[in-house]
Amino acid sequence: MSHLTQIFTEIGGELILPEAALIEKMKHIKAFVFDWDGVFTDAGKDHLLQSRFNEADSMGTNLLRFSYYLHQKTLPTAAIISGEKNSAAFTFIDREKFHASYSKFANKIDAAKHLCAAHHISLNEIAYVFDDVLDLGLAAECGLRIFIPRDANPLFNEYVLKHHLADYTTGSAGGTGAVREACELMIGLNGNYEQVITERKNFSETYSNYLALRKSTIPVYYTSQDSKIIEVSIKD
Repeated sequence: MSHLTQIFTEIGGELILPEAALIEKMKHIKAFVFDWDGVFTDAGKDHLLQSRFNEADSMGTNLLRFSYYLHQKTLPTAAIISGEKNSAAFTFIDREKFHASYSKFANKIDAAKHLCAAHHISLNEIAYVFDDVLDLGLAAECGLRIFIPRDANPLFNEYVLKHHLADYTTGSAGGTGAVREACELMIGLNGNYEQVITERKNFSETYSNYLALRKSTIPVYYTSQDSKIIEVSIKD
């Protein structure tokens, strides 16, 4: 057992495919796409139907994008596709400068295809982090699938594995570091974790160049309305 496989299985993660197969998949990834509820959050909402995210997950997405930048010298496409509208997600996207937000999409594959067309990528070049039923259409089509299970839906967890819809399942739950775990795994698969952390620690010229490029990204917000995808203001 390799060190990478061992360290993630020790925290409860499960590599559904062998590590070598995951590394090969990772080589073709050009976009990182996340669900929101149940992924960045525990799926709970307050009386205003709002949620929160944590900074450990936020840092994870930044380090993952930097890991990609070190290999490719450009930013990966980054997006959140959600079945609902959530202001916390909009705050996160605006701050972290993800490329796109798709909210209120009951059929997430439509949003993913729109993202692919806008950024000239294919569905099999997407790494997707997800947790529930609305995500399965996209999970069936994308290149790398990271599933966040929960104890409360054992039959659904079984379904995902039975139908080969996940390549890795996290040991952490949504809202308690699952996104950070997923990001660290993908950086590990990239093979440059030590360099990522060292360059960030030293705030190297390379990291500064990456950060300037990331900050220049202007997020675009979309929603689904009458079966059409329309661009909206973050304040709408």
